Parts: sequence; structure tokens; C-alpha cells
Amino acid sequence: MIRDIVIVLHPVTACVPVNHKVRGGTQPDLTINAQRTQLYVCRVHDSLSNCVFSDWVKVKVLDIDKSGLPLDWEGEPHIAVNPKPQSVQPGAKCTLRCVAFGNPAPQYQWYRNGQPLQDKISDILQIDCATAEHGGSYLCSVSNRLEEIWTKPVDVDIVQNDQLPHAEPTASDKVALLIGNMNYSHHPGLMAPIIDVHELANLLQQLGFRVVSLLDLTREEMLAATDKFLQLLDRGVYGLFYYAGHGYERAGRNYLVPIDAPQPYRPENCVCVQRVMLNMQQKRTALSVILLDTCRKWYNQHCIPSVIKPLGPSGNTVYGYATCEDAEAFEVQDGGKSTGIFTKYLNKHILQPEKVTHILEMVSEDLGRDPLVTGKQAVEIKHTLKEPRSLTDPVSTTGHTRELHLRDFCWRQANELPQKKRLMFLCRVEVEVSFSALFSNVLVAFATVKTTGPQTQDCTVSLSSIPVLEDTFSSPGRSEEMDTLLFQTSDKPDCTLRLCGLQKLKESLVIKVDLHYTHTESKLRLTESQKVDIGKPMVASCKLYRRNHTATAYKQEGASAQTMGKISSSKPLLHQRLPGAYRPCTRKAECSAKVAVTRSNEPEENDENEL
Repeated sequence: MIRDIVIVLHPVTACVPVNHKVRGGTQPDLTINAQRTQLYVCRVHDSLSNCVFSDWVKVKVLDIDKSGLPLDWEGEPHIAVNPKPQSVQPGAKCTLRCVAFGNPAPQYQWYRNGQPLQDKISDILQIDCATAEHGGSYLCSVSNRLEEIWTKPVDVDIVQNDQLPHAEPTASDKVALLIGNMNYSHHPGLMAPIIDVHELANLLQQLGFRVVSLLDLTREEMLAATDKFLQLLDRGVYGLFYYAGHGYERAGRNYLVPIDAPQPYRPENCVCVQRVMLNMQQKRTALSVILLDTCRKWYNQHCIPSVIKPLGPSGNTVYGYATCEDAEAFEVQDGGKSTGIFTKYLNKHILQPEKVTHILEMVSEDLGRDPLVTGKQAVEIKHTLKEPRSLTDPVSTTGHTRELHLRDFCWRQANELPQKKRLMFLCRVEVEVSFSALFSNVLVAFATVKTTGPQTQDCTVSLSSIPVLEDTFSSPGRSEEMDTLLFQTSDKPDCTLRLCGLQKLKESLVIKVDLHYTHTESKLRLTESQKVDIGKPMVASCKLYRRNHTATAYKQEGASAQTMGKISSSKPLLHQRLPGAYRPCTRKAECSAKVAVTRSNEPEENDENEL
């Protein structure tokens, strides 16, 4: 009779991906949802208070790509990271790494030129001082009691310094913020930012950028949007900021004019470009690009013109100005399409795999040949590029997994569309409500009658929103441009509703669907309604209106902010001044020259001295 407790099956060490369910131990089994690497031991006891402990085991948890792991994985070795080929100089350090999942945990054996390497039995093969004899073909055997598998062979080349290949630049992520201001309360309206921002956003998405595109922002909304943009930047990230709209230059600094900026405009009513770039540099980005399709007229002609000053010492910073100092930037109208001349040529070249400064040089050359702006507009480029960085560089997330997940969540939050809805009315008519967006703060709701009821005919649908969001693109000419973009790839629905300025939403958005139909028996025209709560869609979820700020000069005389999209009645819309013509029009924010001179000593922004 056995009196002592004897463990006949001990738990085993395992290596698994994060969130994988691990079953181990004896009876009863212990099942865990692996979150982090931990040690485990099992205590076995009987009714006589005798006890014995199992072997200590480690469950190693790796937060790496597990896309190739079979759904019915039983613990056989699975290689998640293969070693990579190396080219190293004599005397340098060389590291080959192999990572595999397995339950039990896999064992490793490294080989060079088909021969096993003594004592090289860990997941990392380290060569501290490379010599010619270390060159060759390496691979690793990975095994546990279930199976043995092999990594792909890789070459280690021992080369002289002049033979080393140059490492291709990569980004840990790519993030872009695009702002277009058009419907000004106290300045002439613009037409082109609709097309400019939309087309550039599509091109940047093709290059792998996470893009947030916004139209018609007040100063506080612009500052809040740049704050969110800066939160997405980190070491190794490519950050791109683009602005199309009114702007000016003062004492060597560039200012972007929000839609609520009063006349005459002042620095405290606008957004300083140099401050945005300074904050981008502080994030240690691998590449920071600012592209400005705006005027640079000097606000005060008595100001001393700026010189080309060095940018921050971090390097890899690029400014692309649509025009040079004290000059205007132009947009043109050609039939039904309006575009900024700078952005027109930028979009032409931006997909090319060239250094970003070379792209801007091509834009400059094309613009210089355009007869519409000869002698009026010339591209200016400033940069501290110290590496051949390109907007087409690939994204490498190795070592940045958690940061990438955070950026992905924040980006999706600003671009997530509401789900499609199917509504069944009492009259048995079914209506589908779907959503699309051209910009992160402009949502379009579509309503389509899918099936009609047995006693209904002549069905029509109308949409409205609660609260009411103004359609700032409903004016003649501008509405057609939006429709051209919207319906170029989809069928026209029965009804559409444009919802602009989502960044202003402070509560859930409700879509009211009104179904109008004629009853076949009574011949009466009837209406039924339903409401769909879509929450806070897209950029509304970012709550840009909550930005903390202390600026109060903004509320001084002459600075009353108007709601988005309202144009001063004393200044006609740009497209009303130039019907059907193909002529350049300035993006300069107009103000009284007399008032500008009298205000030459007005204060700068509260914290300008930081620059």
C-alpha cells in the first residue's frame, strides 16, 4: 500500500502568445488566460495532511505577432520570429534571434553550415567579436516532445565598412493631420480646400498614413486638433501637418487664420505654425513635415523681414511653403473643380518614392512653369533633413507594438463610422440608413427604400438631425463639388443629409427618418417617422471642445466668434466673384491696412517667448 504522495506527471514550462489559454498541472487541471510571464507550482495533499510540491514551471508570455498560429494549436513548436541575415564588420557584435511558441516550451539548437554549434542552445545566438570564420549559413532547430521544426537558413556576411549596405529608412508609424478652412465669418470664403484636403488625404492613406482630415475649424478647435495630433507622435513616427486656408506672416512667424478670426486679425486670434513644429520636434519624430498652402503676406509692412533661421537640432524637419515671404498663394477654378496651385502639383508627385525634399523641388519646378502664377507665387523649402527620408518609407513596428496599438485606437476613434441601420415602418416599408464620410468631421447619412409595403406607393424619404448640424456646403457650386466626390463610386440613394462640424457635438447625434407614402386604398398622403441614435460619430468622440485654455484676449472687442459656415454679408463668396473663370485667386486674409499699422505694437500670443 502506497502511503507517500508521489507526483507521476509534473506540469511543464510553456511559451505562449499573450491571451492564450494554457492548461497544465495534474488533476484537476489549471487553466489560465496568459497575460504575463509567471512562475507556477502545484501543492498536492491528502486527508492526513501529507503534502508534496510539483516542479516549478514558468509560463513565458510573448506579446508578438501570432497570425500564423493554427486555431487548433496543441502546443507543437511554432516559430514566430525567424533569424534575419546580417552583414557585420570584423570585430563587431552579431545577434541572431529565434522565437517560438510551444507547450512544453521548445528547446533550441543552432547550426552553422549544417553543423551543430556546441552550447548554442538558447533562443539568441550572440557573437561578441565577429571574425571571418563566423561567416556562413545559420539556422536553428526548435523542438519539444511533440515535434521538431527548423528556421529558414540565413547568411551572416563579414564585410569591410565600405561594403556594408545602407539600411533603408523606416517609420514606426505614419500620422497626418489635414486642416482646410473655407467658410470664414469675417474674411472672404475659399473654394479649393474641399478638393485639396480630400485628394491629399486619399493619397496619404495609400502611403500608409493614419489621416485625420478636418474642415472649417475655429481657433480653439484647431489648437485642440493639433493637441490630439501631437499625442499620436512618438520616437520613430513620421508626422505630417497640412493646412489650406487664409494665413499671413509676421516677424518671421507664420500664422494660420481660423474661420472665427476677426478683422483685423491678431496673433492671439490665430495659430502659430512654428509652435506646432516645435512641439512635433519635442516628440523625437523620425520625420516632421509641415505643408502650408496659404499666403505669407507680412501683416505689418514695417516689420523687419525674417531670415532663414536654423530649425531645431533634432533634424529631419521639413517645411514646404506654397509661396515665399511677403507673397500670396493662389487657388484656381477650372469648371466645376477648385484647387490650390501648390496642392495641385503636390498631389501630382507625392506618391513617388523620392526624398521628401526632392518631391517639393518637383512641385516647385512645376509651379514655376505655370503661367497663371508666374512672378506671383514660388514654392519655398526649408529643412534639416539629415537622412534620405521619404513619405513612401515602409512602416516597421518591431519594438513599438504597444505604442502602435494606442495610436491605432486613437485614430480609429476619430474616423469610425456609425453602423448601417435597417428600419421597418408600420406600413411594412423597409428603409436602410447608411453612412459615409469625406472628412473626419463631415458625415453623410444616406437613406434608401429597400422594400415597399403591400398598401404603399410613391414612397419618399427625408432625413434630419437632432441637434441640427448646418450643411456648410449647400451653396450653389460648392454643393455640386461635394456631390461629385460623394457619388463617384456609389449609386445615388433616395435621400442624403450632410452633417458638418461634428467637432462641435456635445451630445449624441440622432438621425430622424421621415417616410412619406400614398396609401393605395385611401389615396391619402401619410408620414411615418423613426429615430436612430448614432452616438458621437468620428471626430465628435474626441471632444475637441474640451481643450483647456487660458487665453482671454480672444474675447476682446471685434473678436466675436460666429458659428461655422456663416460668411460676412459684406464680403461675397469667392466663387461668386469669379463665375466659371480659370483665374488665380488669393488666399490672403484681408484686413484694413490703416488698422494694421495702428496696431503694429499689439502683443504677441501669451507664450510666444518660448520660441
